[in-house]
Amino acid sequence: MTAAIEPWGDTVTVEFDEGIAWVTLNRPAKRNAMNPALNEEMCRVLDQLETDDRCRVLVLTGAGESFSAGMDLKEYFREVEDVGSATLQHRVRRVGNEWQWKRLAYFPKPTIAMVNGWCFGGAFTPLVACDLAIADQRAQFGLSEVNWGIPPGSVVTKAIAATVPHRDALYYIMTGEPFDGARAAQMRLVNEAVPAERLRARTRELAVRLGSMNQVVLHTAKVGYRFAAEMSWHQAEDYLYAKLDQSRVLDGERSRAHGLSRFLDDKSYRPGLGAFDPAE
Repeated sequence: MTAAIEPWGDTVTVEFDEGIAWVTLNRPAKRNAMNPALNEEMCRVLDQLETDDRCRVLVLTGAGESFSAGMDLKEYFREVEDVGSATLQHRVRRVGNEWQWKRLAYFPKPTIAMVNGWCFGGAFTPLVACDLAIADQRAQFGLSEVNWGIPPGSVVTKAIAATVPHRDALYYIMTGEPFDGARAAQMRLVNEAVPAERLRARTRELAVRLGSMNQVVLHTAKVGYRFAAEMSWHQAEDYLYAKLDQSRVLDGERSRAHGLSRFLDDKSYRPGLGAFDPAE
């Protein structure tokens, strides 16, 4: 049964549902544009969900008809940068980056972005920082910054470079043209795009599957991938073997021994023909 939505601040809500924490950016009147207050609240939300047993998978989405329109330009440029305080600017940027990629990308539990509408500018960073992403096929994406005189802000360009092919990335960065969810899936910015009426159900289906799996192994696998992607082959070899050994120490379910036994001894698991259930 779905639990009641809990207000975790003025701009973020959290709903728990069978191991899923539905984290919703809640500024619908501003298309969930990310302002300093929302960034502070998201840092606190991630802090709490790390150790909350009700959360085995985190789904990030937006209230109303938008995922997020990006940075709140008025609050960032008029109320922060125009103040002229380098210290204030540094803090605001640090807190935003803290949750939008540093904390979210390495969150100890699986994360899914559910893109339910507008996703522009700065919103690309938390989108890419999530492990997986499902979008409404008619959701609107865009890097429109070039049209009003600046390049994409913060680490948005890095996020795009990490997911989208070179030609597509430069086309949308340089033209500022919008594109829809179907195109986002074609470019692999998201894993898949589905009709709006199926968006939550498909996201929930994926989240339930991830939530049923061994969390130590999933965390080791995803963090190993993120770090290894920026290492040399020699560094990655040493690091990934170390992560493998670490997962065996931390895994109280002994999934490796159980899985090998099913594969090698009783032949009850065949790759590609059935998912491994450590609970069996």
